[in-house]
Formats: sequence, C-alpha cells, structure tokens
Amino acid sequence: MRTIGEMARASGLTISALRFYDGAGVLSPAFVDPHNGYRRYAAGQVPAARLVAGLRRVGMPLSQITAMLDRHDDRPGMHALLDAHLRRLEDGLTDARRELSRIHRMIDGDLDLVEDLMTELTVPADGLRAALAAVRYAAGNDPELPTLSGVLIELLDGALRLVATDRYRMAIADVPLTDLTGPDTGVVAPLPLVDALVPLLAAGTPVRMSLSASEIAFAVGGHGLSGAPAPGEFPDYRRALAARAGEPLRVSVDAAALRRDVAAAPTVRHENATVMVLTIGADGSVEAGAPDRPHRVAVNQEFLLAALDAGGPGQLVLELDGPIMPLALRGPDSFAVVMPVRL
Repeated sequence: MRTIGEMARASGLTISALRFYDGAGVLSPAFVDPHNGYRRYAAGQVPAARLVAGLRRVGMPLSQITAMLDRHDDRPGMHALLDAHLRRLEDGLTDARRELSRIHRMIDGDLDLVEDLMTELTVPADGLRAALAAVRYAAGNDPELPTLSGVLIELLDGALRLVATDRYRMAIADVPLTDLTGPDTGVVAPLPLVDALVPLLAAGTPVRMSLSASEIAFAVGGHGLSGAPAPGEFPDYRRALAARAGEPLRVSVDAAALRRDVAAAPTVRHENATVMVLTIGADGSVEAGAPDRPHRVAVNQEFLLAALDAGGPGQLVLELDGPIMPLALRGPDSFAVVMPVRL
C-alpha cells in the first residue's frame, strides 16, 4: 500500500488532485483509515492514476475520464473515447482560429466596420427549404430567450449549416453552396423572418443571402426579404454534441415505421410532458415502450415525433448511448438530438 504522498510521486498527480479525484469518485483509495482519515493506495492503482494525469493534461472532462477507467478491459472503447475527445479539441481549435482571425482584422481596421462585415452566398432554394424544414420545429418560443427563438445560420470553413434548439432538443442541417464571398460568420434569423422566407422558396430557384451583424437579407425569385438578427449569443452546439463522446449504439431504422411505433407506444405523464421509452435490442431491433432492455432512453413523445416528421421518410440512423444521454437521429443531411427524461 502507498501513502497519498507516495502515490502523488508515482503518478505525477499532486496530493490535492488525488484528494479531488477521490471526492469526485474518479480515483478512490483502496483503503481509508477510519481513525485518522489517511488514504492508502494499492500498487495496482498507479497505472490508473497515471492515465488520469495524462487525460487531465489534455483537458478531458471528468465524466469521460471516469468512462475511460470503467472501460479498462475494453481497449476499442477506450480508443473511441480518446478519438472523440480529439475531435472536441479540433473543433475548439477551429473556433479559436476563426475568432483570432476576426481579432486580427480588428487590429488592422476599424472595429465598427469589422463587426459589420458582409458575407454573401448563394444556395439552391429546394436545399434551403429542406434544411429549414429539418430544424424549424426545434426552435424555442421563450420571449426571454430571443436567441433561441430563431435559426442559427452559420458559415464555417466554406460550409453552411442551420441549427435550432430550445434546450430540450436540437436539430442541425447542412445546405449545399454554389457561391460564397466574405468571412465565416454566424447569425440567428428570427422565426418570423424564417417563416416569411419559406413560401418564397420555389424549387430550382437560387437564393442570394447576405449576412452581417446588423442585417440578414434574402433575394429569391424577384422577392427581397430582410430583418435584423436576433440579439444574444447562440449556445455552443458543438460542445453539446461533444458531450455525446463515446461509441453509442447505432441502428438503421425506417422512419415511417418508427413513427408509427412511437405514436402508439405506452406513455406516462411526467412534469407536464408525455414521456415514452425507446429501446434497442441486442439484435438491433427497435421497440417503443419496452423498459426492460439495457439500451433504452425515456424521451418526450411529442419531441421525438416532431423530429421524425422533420426528418421525412426513408432510413434514419438512431444513436443511443444510455438512459442519461441524448437520443440522436441522423439523416443524410440532418442531425437531431432529443434530450433524455429522468423517470
């Protein structure tokens, strides 16, 4: 057995860090003296402590470190967690590069002008219409959260993405581009502007979009439409997606068949919501209302039906990572997340 000081020297963790990880339930000592509270660690805990030290040096969240230790006999699972964390770091680096690029422009020019730089792009109307239909249902309607009462229009690395969330669900859709000029940007189009645009989106018609910090403008089929972006900062949806790190169970399903099962599933009332349980069997079968299976999650039935309706017919991939992680639905060009409900 090792004292906490000996364990600190052997692992590279400080004594205070070892106490913290004990309290957090990440790395508990093998024995605690009931009389004086002194901690004793087994020699076999040194590799785990060294692993914790390395993972914290690269910024892995405590929940994922715990998952790594729980999977010490599952090397593919541990590698999957590491790969997922690397993707989070890469996404963060992309965001940092974009912000630093903006700051460089601020240094070289006038702040007010930089903040109102215009990004212009052209997209096909049918592609934009499909993407809006895939995310519109997930937008919020709380007047105290105007940023959530809209659709994020984000340009990043030459790709266009639409995102909507009300904190309980989230929908993401990508839109093909035919032309783009201007810097990366992200603005939130208020729902009245979005809803006024949709009827103008006739198939085969190009849509010219102009985006800045002060105005969102659309030109389509001889019609012009514009408005101010919603105030506030849109939630960091990438961080929310990163919270799904790991290797979820994935199964391909027919959207129409799943919708029928969800609509007919047994439900319970929970905190003013109608909740049902979705489960996936070991054979990949999906069933609504079978809470005895190990791979299950309880969700708001209305939210799941709305996500299935927005995704349209055809094949979807369900991603399930346990009863306390979001349920994800992945389509060819869209991605939806429904938050779990604790019953």
